[in-house]
Amino acid sequence: MAKLNVKVPHLLKKEKAIERAKVLLNEVKTQFADNIEDFQVNWDGDTGKFSFKVMGSIVEGILRVTQRGVNLSGNFPDDKSYFQKMFESTLKKRAETLLAKLAK
Repeated sequence: MAKLNVKVPHLLKKEKAIERAKVLLNEVKTQFADNIEDFQVNWDGDTGKFSFKVMGSIVEGILRVTQRGVNLSGNFPDDKSYFQKMFESTLKKRAETLLAKLAK
């Protein structure tokens, strides 16, 4: 299994960062809808556990929001590494955009 690892710092209040992390996962679900199925996420406070299938293989991960960052980790099947790179890149760029906004 290939490791999925994305870390994005933020300066938001933790509650606001959690809200935006939830938006992030929903946007990813929508953006990759043609490639993934059975996307699920379960939130417990500042931690979201997610899973989905990409071409029949299961991907599972955890998104944790801390006071200073959002950390996403998980495992990708080795034979889906091309999709992993695209997924990580898109996730990181979108997270940086969402978390860069000033807290309101």
